[in-house]
Amino acid sequence: MIRHYYVTEDLDDLEQVEQELESQGFTEPQIHVLSEHDFEVEEHHLHEVESVLKLDVVHSTEVWGAIGVVSAILTLAVAYFMGWTHSEAGWIPFIFLSIIILGFCTWEGGLIGIQKPNINFERFQELLHKGKHIFFVDVDPDQEMIIDTVMKHHPQLQMAGVGKATPHWVVRGQDNFKRLMKFMP
Repeated sequence: MIRHYYVTEDLDDLEQVEQELESQGFTEPQIHVLSEHDFEVEEHHLHEVESVLKLDVVHSTEVWGAIGVVSAILTLAVAYFMGWTHSEAGWIPFIFLSIIILGFCTWEGGLIGIQKPNINFERFQELLHKGKHIFFVDVDPDQEMIIDTVMKHHPQLQMAGVGKATPHWVVRGQDNFKRLMKFMP
């Protein structure tokens, strides 16, 4: 999947674009609006980006989690090569220390991510501060012609680039979960 980004000031037009895309087979998990005006986006019944995804929590947690894994492995390696694991305590204290290091690094990464905008949306911060809205759609290769056709009818939406999209299996999983929840009592 490829993510298409568009910039606009007109939420009424975005509402119409969403309806047209959904009528052409696009699903809710494929369509999002990033804005600093959440109340207006909600009034127009647009699919807004969740607050936690506007921040860099997930990315920073992954990065610092990887740092934690490396640090935990280094802790175990140092303990082994220094011969500390041959004491009566054995491996147990070093395994616990490694788990604590991994947990701390991952937790710290999440805290760092709360303070920064999502790495995928950093380039749009200036536009958002000016009151514009970022509309983005995750598109399957077979949907490229559909989105091109729909966007030709909406010249107020300016193309702002493309990027890495949510994996296809995640989007389909969200669709299936939503369908399942409709049948649940």
